[in-house]
Amino acid sequence: MRRLLTVGLLPGGLVVVCLWALVRAGSFTGVGDWSRVAPRDHQDMAVTVVVLVSGTLLLTALLQPFQVRAVRVLEGYWDRWPMTSGPAGVLIEVQRRRWEAVRGQAERPAPDAAARRVRADARRRLAATPSVDVLLPTALGNALRAGELSAGERYGLSTLASWPRIYMQVSDRMSDTLRSARDALDSAVNLCWSLLATAVLLVVAGYDESGLRWLAAGALLLAAVAYKGAVIVAQAYSGLMHVVYDLHRFDLLDALHHPLPADDETERDAFEEATARFAGRALRPLVYDHTRERSHADDADHRAHAEDMDRQTD
Repeated sequence: MRRLLTVGLLPGGLVVVCLWALVRAGSFTGVGDWSRVAPRDHQDMAVTVVVLVSGTLLLTALLQPFQVRAVRVLEGYWDRWPMTSGPAGVLIEVQRRRWEAVRGQAERPAPDAAARRVRADARRRLAATPSVDVLLPTALGNALRAGELSAGERYGLSTLASWPRIYMQVSDRMSDTLRSARDALDSAVNLCWSLLATAVLLVVAGYDESGLRWLAAGALLLAAVAYKGAVIVAQAYSGLMHVVYDLHRFDLLDALHHPLPADDETERDAFEEATARFAGRALRPLVYDHTRERSHADDADHRAHAEDMDRQTD
């Protein structure tokens, strides 16, 4: 219910309310009369409520299947469209120059405490950014790509191939944390889109009203704030992806009935073999291990449940 409210109804309701107010005021056909926006009587109030609620529900239902696409457009996956491939190249070059500048700060000598703080911050920012050859045009895309291309690769796993599988092995607490972060990301993205749509409506309706143009500028400013929030949440989500592989990579092997590795070298070999099999090709013969025990995720869930029961009895 909370996801429906924050991800769908609130962003969609913002656009519907704005459109309804502009239509009631007559702003699309001339200078708006804003005294006509407020309902005049109980019947008018009922009609307004029905229109706003039904319009919000309809818009939310229509846009819900495009949630992934809404995020990917803001990530900067624009190469497939001729109109956006050119700007994408320009923005990637901007991101590359920023990456080079941050790397220069991270490698710069630090003779005093202030310089060391600057260098440490640059190294932190560099660690949260993908390598220069896979940069995307936007900050949101690079924040998510940093997790998508490094979380599992540290152990020999392809993150993109293994994420749907390892996600099924995480504990309930980790699943709730990931879901909360993803909901926050989708909420920020949808709010950004709804504010952009609101700004467009205000510009179209207010071409002859200076007050609406100021409102449009305010909507654009709020859209930028929402986008910055989405970037911050995306960085946190990428960090959680790293935690998932740190804690649950062996649960993945256990679920696949692959033998568990004994050391670092055999661990990388085991995960490279698993990645190859995800792609439909095997690197070497594999002897399955069917002597399964309770997974770490199950153990964590049972411990958390026991702790909750203890607190309730206390």
